[in-house]
Amino acid sequence: MKNKEMEEKVSVYLMENYENLYRIAYSYMKNREDAMDVVQESAYKAIRSFEQIRTQGQIASWSYQIVIRTSIDMLRKKKKEVVGIEEYQEGGMEDKYEDVDVMKSLEILSEEEKSIIILKYFEERKLKEIAEIMMESENTIKSRLYRALKKLKVELTIESGEIL
Repeated sequence: MKNKEMEEKVSVYLMENYENLYRIAYSYMKNREDAMDVVQESAYKAIRSFEQIRTQGQIASWSYQIVIRTSIDMLRKKKKEVVGIEEYQEGGMEDKYEDVDVMKSLEILSEEEKSIIILKYFEERKLKEIAEIMMESENTIKSRLYRALKKLKVELTIESGEIL
């Protein structure tokens, strides 16, 4: 495929899947403006480096990968800027993920575990695709998913006051 064709396909994919990419970014950033910044920065990175894509089938996983990494990078920068100060954030008017207890519980997970849970259960991605996005083997993703679900079960059980 010619470079111009691939660049066009990447651009079209980004525009058609803006909402999905935004939801991933929002799940990390927890506010509208930062999520929009992440998607914008991710789109810029994707269009700037589209030559890395070899086939059209890689565009989706590659785009998710960029959004996740950009979100994590932006969070790290914010932590350095804010150091110890908690910001008040307006609650998720734009958030499609409506179960506040589950979203709050995701905070106990590592960034990798959180990404896997979001991609699997909120974005309904298959394990094979998640493995591509995360650049890990499918078995590694399965074991991290199992570990993350176990942590969430404990956390949600404690929050609800149930005895294990």
